Amino acid sequence: MGTTSTNSAKPAMRDSLIAAAFQLFLERGYEQTTVDDIVTLAGVGRRSFFRYFPSKEDVVFPDHEQCLDDMTRFLAASADSDDPMARVCDAARLVLRMYAENPTFSVQRYRLTREVTGLRTYELSVVWRYEKTLGDYLRTRWADRRDGTLRANVAAAAVVAAHNHALRHWLRSGGEGDALAEVDRALEFVRATWSPDPATEAAGEPSEDVVVVITKRSTPMWRVVREVESSLGES
Repeated sequence: MGTTSTNSAKPAMRDSLIAAAFQLFLERGYEQTTVDDIVTLAGVGRRSFFRYFPSKEDVVFPDHEQCLDDMTRFLAASADSDDPMARVCDAARLVLRMYAENPTFSVQRYRLTREVTGLRTYELSVVWRYEKTLGDYLRTRWADRRDGTLRANVAAAAVVAAHNHALRHWLRSGGEGDALAEVDRALEFVRATWSPDPATEAAGEPSEDVVVVITKRSTPMWRVVREVESSLGES
C-alpha cells in the first residue's frame, strides 16, 4: 500500500516551492538560503510559502505529514486477526515507498540532512513520531499482556531501526538497487523476532521451563538444591 499523495496530485505551486528551495540549497547551501530567496525564485509571495510550509525546515520534508496520516489510518483499519508485528512492518513500508517514489529528491535530502545539524534534529523528531504511531498501535494490541507496554515500545523501536538501517544504506548508495527488497529483509528479521508464538500469545505470558525433582523426604535441602541446579544447567 503506497501513500495517497503523488507528484501529479500535488499543487503546482507547492511543487514549485520545493523545487526552488532545493535548487537554492544545492547552489548556496541551506543556511545561506532564506524563505525570501525561495519565493523569489518560485515567483510567488511569502504568504504562499507559509500556506504550504510552516517553516523552512518543513520544505525539506514535504511528504512526512501525509505519510504519518496514511500510516495512522492504515493501522486503524487493522483487523483483530492481523499479526500486530506484520501490520507495523507493512506500515513502515509506507515510509519506504514515499522515499522510493522520487529517488533523486530523497538522495538530495539525505545528503542535505547529513550536512545541516538543525535538519538532523528535525528529522529525528519526525522519526520519533513514526515510532510513537507504531508503538501506540502495538500497545493497544498487546494491552492484555503483562509486558505489553514494554514489548510494544521495544518492538516499535526495532521496526524503525531496521527500516532506517536499510533505507539509509540505499540512500548512501545514491538510490541504486532495490530499496524495498533491502527493507523487506530488515523488517522480516524484526517480525520473526518479535511475533509471539501462538500458544504463548493465547496464554498471554511467555513460556517458562518447569523442573520437577522427585526425592525422599529425608534428603537434605542442600542436596535438593544441587539437583535442581544440575537439572537447570542441563536444560
